[in-house]
Amino acid sequence: MKTYLQDIRKRKDLILYLVKSGLKAEHRNSYLGYFWWLLDPLLNVLVYYFLVVVILGRESQEFSYAVFLVIGLVVWRWISSAINASSKSILRYSSIINQVYLPKAIFPLSFTITQLVNFMFGIVVIAIFLIAYGVTPGWQVVYLPYLILVTLVFLLAIGFVLGFITIFVRDIENIISHIIRIFFYASPIIWEESRLARLGPEYTWITEANPIAIIITSFRDILMFNSSPDFFGLTVILVISSAVLVYMLYYYSKHEHKIIKAL
Repeated sequence: MKTYLQDIRKRKDLILYLVKSGLKAEHRNSYLGYFWWLLDPLLNVLVYYFLVVVILGRESQEFSYAVFLVIGLVVWRWISSAINASSKSILRYSSIINQVYLPKAIFPLSFTITQLVNFMFGIVVIAIFLIAYGVTPGWQVVYLPYLILVTLVFLLAIGFVLGFITIFVRDIENIISHIIRIFFYASPIIWEESRLARLGPEYTWITEANPIAIIITSFRDILMFNSSPDFFGLTVILVISSAVLVYMLYYYSKHEHKIIKAL
């Protein structure tokens, strides 16, 4: 495994190239180009705001629902985009893999980093909403780097697992879209967590055991509610994700020959 990690480190220039090419490819043929990095999450927020507030007439009186919504959707966009992209990353470069030896783990790694860069532009959109609605984060904002790190490790672990499995079970690609949709509605992205509590204590496990719900709620705690995030939940996510990540790196180093055969 040590040799495998050294091989990945030696190809840091290739990882950087894959990240840059991934960013350019997303809006290569569009007129607005990189401006879509800001416009896309903004339009996403406007659509759901119109649906929930204007059509359904559901807006919290306790806090700005627009800020609540933009944080949830921007973080969700990062999570869902990273999972979708990394799960198909090795298959996407199958032609290169069959010709040149490369550590296969660099592909889900590079795609996950690409979505992290996209998320940084989403942070700009969140900042615009915070300023527009007069919401000032407290000192708890110092926890933001830790929260981003936890989310990144979580996404890397999922990306490595799905990137490998998808090679052998191509149907996973179709199943993932439905699973992601389930997590979207099972997480407090467009709805408030308090609404779930009103249904009864037997439903609270939906958010308590949901890592995506813990992550999104922690972002809101830091950025709009001036409170500390769920450190226990985040630490559990970090420990489990780190263990999965280390195991998958070891698994890649021992079973990469199977990928060549499957491709």
